[in-house]
Amino acid sequence: MPGSATDALDSAAVAYQVLRHGPVGSVAEGAAALGVAVADVVKTIVIRRGENDHVFVLVPGDRVISWPKLRALLGVNRLSLPDAGTAKDATGYERGTITPFGSTTAWPVVADERIRGRKITLGAGERGVAIALAADDALTALDATVADVTEPEPSR
Repeated sequence: MPGSATDALDSAAVAYQVLRHGPVGSVAEGAAALGVAVADVVKTIVIRRGENDHVFVLVPGDRVISWPKLRALLGVNRLSLPDAGTAKDATGYERGTITPFGSTTAWPVVADERIRGRKITLGAGERGVAIALAADDALTALDATVADVTEPEPSR
């Protein structure tokens, strides 16, 4: 069990439930395994603002980052997705398991406004494990900036 994520939640006095779901290949598969709506599977995406400067973005599972909205919110002209190794170095977690709770560095958190008021699941720092919690509790504990930073997932 990922100690640092649950330890961080315990330290913040945030109520949560650990859910084990086994291997999944997509957000939709994860939602089905957890028995929740795709929108309630919140992806934690690490964004690189600059050299050794990252931000976590919490994105509902049915949406993607709107780069123009996020750049405007952060007041920068350029953002990028770090490679898997850089993301792990910045957070202590492997891609696909990343959570802002218990990260090796407490990077700022930006959350899409659509998660407010919902029960959500987040990565728990370990494959096949998620944390279910009230989004509002998570946003408060993380001192998140809440804004409209996403757009609908494009149709394939």
